Amino acid sequence: MGAALLTEPDKIKDILTTLVRGVCKPVTCKIRVLRDVNETIALCKLIQSTGVAALAVHGRTKDERPRHGNRNGVIRSIAERLDIPVIANGGSSDISRYEDFDGFRTNTGASSVMIARSAQWNCSVFRKEGKLPLDDVIVSYLKYAVAYENHPLNTKYCVQQMLQDLQETPRGRLLLAAKELGEICKLWNLSDYFDSKCRAAQKRGSGSLEISNSCVVIKRQRTGDDRLVTEVTLRYIRKHFSDNDLPKPTLLNWASKNGVSKPSYETVGKLQTVCWLSD
Repeated sequence: MGAALLTEPDKIKDILTTLVRGVCKPVTCKIRVLRDVNETIALCKLIQSTGVAALAVHGRTKDERPRHGNRNGVIRSIAERLDIPVIANGGSSDISRYEDFDGFRTNTGASSVMIARSAQWNCSVFRKEGKLPLDDVIVSYLKYAVAYENHPLNTKYCVQQMLQDLQETPRGRLLLAAKELGEICKLWNLSDYFDSKCRAAQKRGSGSLEISNSCVVIKRQRTGDDRLVTEVTLRYIRKHFSDNDLPKPTLLNWASKNGVSKPSYETVGKLQTVCWLSD
């Protein structure tokens, strides 16, 4: 429901009742606990009365963070008093292998378990056969990131979550300094894989990855104002260019030689600059 609504039961009831009546799919709800157990149980019963199909409960208050213990006993008390399935959440710190899921479910008396951080750290925690080595998981993830043209910043963030304390290692520090997908791939010996995918993407044309001064360029094409517009997202990293091949002068020279109108630039927001080049 969002922590801000925890103290507004009437609004919670109105929102959930409207959803349950208005859609043909099962509606579920997720909350954090209140400091008082009885107040939490009363809130959960109110939520159940709206007709939701299940309730997920994170065993911390809205002000508590992962360093605080998860209130498994409160989740158990809720599960014992509700007739709908209760999904236990907040136990990532105690889940490091597949067998721990059932332990968390048993401790909370819930019907099932929901996790986030533990899956971010190593998604193979879901394997019954045991977790895979972290480097194997990262390599597999990076291949997906390249194949689906994931944004470098998001890719970097996800790998950081996997590394955790290993961010302080030499390779971890290089990851923190990396700004492009190719740089991240290089740290896990995937440069050849990255380059081959870039070449294959270049042949496909629209919606592709390209290698350009060590930057990843993602292209998209759309139509607008009766013209074909190619959108290109790339980061300008000064160290990748010499004084003789800076992007703006290079583009201006190319436009002059090919009889194309001079490019115009528009700043959108604080950091994004849009260049328009018409033929």
